[in-house]
Amino acid sequence: MDFKEIMQHKNIDFTGMEESYFLLGLLSAFDNRFQAVADRLIGEISWKQFFAIICINLCKESPSLKELADIMGGSHQNTKQILLKLEKKGFVSITPDPDDKRKQRISLTEQCLQFCAENDEQSTLAINTMFHNIPNEQLRITIQTIMQMEENLKNLYGE
Repeated sequence: MDFKEIMQHKNIDFTGMEESYFLLGLLSAFDNRFQAVADRLIGEISWKQFFAIICINLCKESPSLKELADIMGGSHQNTKQILLKLEKKGFVSITPDPDDKRKQRISLTEQCLQFCAENDEQSTLAINTMFHNIPNEQLRITIQTIMQMEENLKNLYGE
């Protein structure tokens, strides 16, 4: 489906809109829809909480709050709120860094690891369904595009 077919399919007048603007809108709308579906599928915790768990799990060692906020692409305050909710549910532990008491380190608990193991099959099925009929080459191009957009965004604010 090309750009014009997409515009007609959505029954919205995108006449004159640059593809870059359309892509940003599409990404935002997808994020909203995905979050709603993921929240329903996961149930016990929100998608943002589950995303925090995924990001913690990707780290070689327990990340600091600042490191996790950077990985998640969120603010320190929003990340802290997500973690406090996860801590309340027994999914993470937040402890002072042994070398720098000003930093807090985030670790997944056994309860969280058990939750992830119990939901792994459902998560795999959801991901496989969502990416059905999308060739790996398209995925690689999409990943490269979004990573370049991320780099350009950093340059916009001189980071």
